[in-house]
Amino acid sequence: MKTTQLREYTIKPGQLDRFADAWRNGVRPLREQQGFVIEGAWTIPSEEHFVWIVSYDGPEGWDAANKAYYESPERKAMDPDPASFISAQRTAFIDRV
Repeated sequence: MKTTQLREYTIKPGQLDRFADAWRNGVRPLREQQGFVIEGAWTIPSEEHFVWIVSYDGPEGWDAANKAYYESPERKAMDPDPASFISAQRTAFIDRV
């Protein structure tokens, strides 16, 4: 079953471009390599926000795949760590209407 998640991040002041680069060059390719689909990603520069939608439809399910992503050596080795740019975040599972 396909699971889709909306992820909203507030980025530390002045770091939105650096975060977007780290996400584009690290998070996105690794997520895709591990079977996730990036439905889209956007910045809201006036609010220092980064918003993206990611889905997964693999055999082990979202929780196992997401855990494997965060525990992978590739994710742990990301430098800079994309999480270091985030000051607040909100995630929610969403359904298409």
